[in-house]
Amino acid sequence: MHPGLLTLVQWLSPAFPTGAFAYSHGLETAIADGRLPDAAAVQDWLAEILRHGSGWQDAVLLACGLRGGKLDDLSDLARALASSAERLGETMDQGTAFARTVAHVTGRPLPPRPLPLAVAEAATPFALPVAEVVALYLHAFASNLVTIAVRAVPLGQSQGQAVLTALHPLIAQLANRATTATPDDLASSAFAADLTAMAHETLQPRLFRT
Repeated sequence: MHPGLLTLVQWLSPAFPTGAFAYSHGLETAIADGRLPDAAAVQDWLAEILRHGSGWQDAVLLACGLRGGKLDDLSDLARALASSAERLGETMDQGTAFARTVAHVTGRPLPPRPLPLAVAEAATPFALPVAEVVALYLHAFASNLVTIAVRAVPLGQSQGQAVLTALHPLIAQLANRATTATPDDLASSAFAADLTAMAHETLQPRLFRT
């Protein structure tokens, strides 16, 4: 086993203190609006975010960073691509927490960056296959949103795990595509997810920060 693989799994696990549990990526608004009444609806929603929304954008940015892209330029691009104030806060807050904790554990000076670029900078020395790193990143992203749906829809634990399992082929497909993707491949058309993220800014009551 590659010595960096377990470290990367640790960094992307729910136990790593990025505060991911506090960010619903607009999912809380969609649930409050009645758009996600069951497991099938949650699965479709998450698949669209992965395929056409910020999941794909993060995958491309992460892959570009791992392949030696200029991290400062990619970080500026990631901030520009954030579709709302909460989306920007979500990626910057988690990226900052991620970099701070990795720096504390490893002793490496890591500046705050949007989350996919923070992961790229931290993981580059491992020289792991790009598709492998991207797949683990997307799995962590989807897993966090499934956990939120389990609590907020609510879904049963078994239903939540079935949703996550059903997303595995898509995650693998996107990770493989991202391996050769460039910034020219960045695109987003998950408009409903973006609008719910914007609407969350005034949602009351609410449990999550985004």
